[in-house]
Amino acid sequence: MAAPSVASTSSNAGPRTDPDRPLDVQRALEHVAAGALRAASPGVVGLELESQLVDLTRPAARVGWTRTCDVLRALPALPGGSAVTLEPGGQVELSTPPAEDVAGAVRALRGDATAVRGALRSEGLGLAWLGLDPVRPPQRVNPSTRYAAMERHYRATGQEAAGLAMMSSSASLQVNLEAGTPAQWSERVTQAHRLGPVLVAISGCSPLRAGRPTGCSSTRHRLWSEMDQARCGPLTGTSDPTHAWAQYALRAPVMFVRAGTGPFEPDLEPMLVRVPFGDWASGQVRLGGRLPVLDDLDLHLSTLLPPTRLRGFLELRYLDAVPARWWPGLATTVALLMDDSRAAQVAAQACAPVAVCWDDAAREGLARPALARAAGACMRAAVAASPASLRPDVEALADLVLSGRSPGDLVAARARQIGPVALLAESARAEHDVWTQEEA
Repeated sequence: MAAPSVASTSSNAGPRTDPDRPLDVQRALEHVAAGALRAASPGVVGLELESQLVDLTRPAARVGWTRTCDVLRALPALPGGSAVTLEPGGQVELSTPPAEDVAGAVRALRGDATAVRGALRSEGLGLAWLGLDPVRPPQRVNPSTRYAAMERHYRATGQEAAGLAMMSSSASLQVNLEAGTPAQWSERVTQAHRLGPVLVAISGCSPLRAGRPTGCSSTRHRLWSEMDQARCGPLTGTSDPTHAWAQYALRAPVMFVRAGTGPFEPDLEPMLVRVPFGDWASGQVRLGGRLPVLDDLDLHLSTLLPPTRLRGFLELRYLDAVPARWWPGLATTVALLMDDSRAAQVAAQACAPVAVCWDDAAREGLARPALARAAGACMRAAVAASPASLRPDVEALADLVLSGRSPGDLVAARARQIGPVALLAESARAEHDVWTQEEA
């Protein structure tokens, strides 16, 4: 993950004394709270952008794992220093190193995305920045033991459809920001959640699934709402966010436990029943025939997937991936509404009436008047606060939002014109990056 600061790139863990000593509930709570947030002034930004990997000659077929790995292994070092990783369905993720401001982060990601796209094109592959694969059925191709265990856990606990689609078909734009000073923690975590529904509506870019309209602006976010909310739901009690995060972590069910050491990654045993981590730490149950230790707790923390995750920094996870015409303005808007004091104040007031409207945002997006009003206020504030180098990007997104549409509305319109398979191919060739709301 692209952590904002050097200090924030370390593990969630607090002091790691006696790592092999079994945990009890109090020690587990203290460990999680100690690593939840770290003091660092706002400003530094990290970005992560996932994309659908597409065979340009056979866009309806998923790219094989061996071919994907061979192509990405041959990539040269990227100019902006982004890391390249692969998600369960073969989605490609670019994660920038920490940048001193959002302009630096966008510049790095834009350059690296262009370089990767160019390298892939020579191999007959392309990247489609869409929040959900509009055509291909969900299929895990990444053989990682972690993802195999996740899939088995979802199947056993009644989350198979949503879980597999989330793993193998979804793509997001993630914005990572500093936590601020301890005096700012409560307000900054609250603000991240307060903005969530409006930003879901602005970024909605997943209106299609299996070749058909879903009736949702952000089907990707709708999938998250169908997952276990003890693991994926919003954090509450943000007046004391480190304590709230610790409580959240212990209420969340264990997804898998270490069962041994494999040649490349740990062997993992998936949990086939729902067991909160707190029950394991309290001794009510023994998983793998033992009590948990610190490594087990850190592994568990990596499986928690709320809209905003506390990893020492703030990891905002609720944005759909959107095409290249829109993601720089979207990333900039999010950073400004969090880190620029004037823009943040405007956004806080505008978003407060719809701060819990997550489902409405996923389903209706900007078609819901209250969300559209709040989105308009947020975009105007972001334009006013934009640095000169990014103002055209933010203004382009603002024009779209103020017209009452999100990138997904353009995607849906284009799919009606040329069909979903052609849409996916066109997206992967980057031809739709120049779409305008008038053309769609």
